[in-house]
Amino acid sequence: MAGTRALRHALDYRAPFKGRSDKEMITLMDTLLQGLRAKGSIGLMEEAASVLDDRQRHTAYAVAAEIMRSDGPLQDQEQTILADLATTLRLDPEETSKVLEVMDVLHASILEPAVSA
Repeated sequence: MAGTRALRHALDYRAPFKGRSDKEMITLMDTLLQGLRAKGSIGLMEEAASVLDDRQRHTAYAVAAEIMRSDGPLQDQEQTILADLATTLRLDPEETSKVLEVMDVLHASILEPAVSA
């Protein structure tokens, strides 16, 4: 549920999705799920890589990382998915590392003291 809410939130304020109705967004989500079932996650990643420019690929990775962090620290499977996504989207490891560092800051508990490195 957290991932679904995070995806919806991530799309709600981005063009071209921010002007879409709830019904249009539900249809979009259904289409994505159908694509996931038919092509698998790697198939969807490859399809995205073929149509997105460099900036859009970087943004797609950041949104995916945000969604996966929405319910807590990254699990092993989520780390594997993000690594596969970075490879498929041909992203620089230094840039993806920066995204994950930002997600750590963004999702840190405001109630716990910071851990120094």
